[in-house]
Amino acid sequence: MSDPIKPAFYAAGGGGPLRQWWTVLHPPYTAWHLGYVVIGGCLASQVDWGVLGLTVLAFALALGVGAHALDEWHGRPLGTTIPGWLLVAVAAGSVAAAGVIGIVVSTSTTWWLLVPIVVGAALVPVYNLELFGGLLHDDVGFALSWGAFPVVTAYLAQTGTMRIETILVAAWATALSIAQRRLSTAARWARREVVSIDGTAILRDGSSVDIDRPHLLLAPESALRFLTASVVLLAAGLVAMRL
Repeated sequence: MSDPIKPAFYAAGGGGPLRQWWTVLHPPYTAWHLGYVVIGGCLASQVDWGVLGLTVLAFALALGVGAHALDEWHGRPLGTTIPGWLLVAVAAGSVAAAGVIGIVVSTSTTWWLLVPIVVGAALVPVYNLELFGGLLHDDVGFALSWGAFPVVTAYLAQTGTMRIETILVAAWATALSIAQRRLSTAARWARREVVSIDGTAILRDGSSVDIDRPHLLLAPESALRFLTASVVLLAAGLVAMRL
C-alpha cells in the first residue's frame, strides 16, 4: 500500500528537485490524458503519425507540464518547494511551445486547428487558477477540458473535420474523466485533509474491520491505477491496429 503521508500515490519520496518535478507532472494522469489524444487521432481512417506525434507532444507540454506546474503554483497542493517563479516560467514556456507546435501542424492540416489552440491556451490558466469564480473547476469542467478536448483536437488535427463517432468517443472520455475526478477527489481528501481517523466496521458475521486511512485509499486509488492502465492499453492497441 502507498505511503499515506504522500500527497498522491505516485508522489516520489524525498525532497530533491527531480523527485519534486516527477510529482508535479502527475505521470499516471498525464499518461491517461495523452491516451485520449492517441485515441482521438487513431479514429481517423488514415493516421498521419507525424501529426499525431506532434499533437501528443503539444498536449504533453500544455497539460502534462504547463497545467500541472501552474496548478502546483496555485496553492501548493503537493507541498513542493519548487520556486514559484520557476513554476510560472515553466508553465508559460510549455503552453507557448505547445501553441507553436499547434500552429505548425495547422499549416499542413487545417486552419480550424487554430480554434482549439486558442481554447487550449486559455483552459490552462482558467481551469488551474480557478478563474471566473472557478467556473470550469468542477467535475464537468475537468472532464470537458482534459477528456473530450484532447479527443476532438487530435481528430481535427488528423482530418480537419468532425464526425459523429468522434463526438461519441469524446463523450466516453468525458464520462470516464468524471469518474477519474471523483475517485481522485476522494483520495486527495483522505491523503491531504484527514489528519487521523479511528473507527471500526462491524460485519454481519460478527467480525470487524478497522477503518483507517489505508482503508479509505484502497478502493479509489486501486481503481485509478487500473483505469490509467486501461486507457493507455486501449491507446496502444489502436496504434498497433493502425500500424
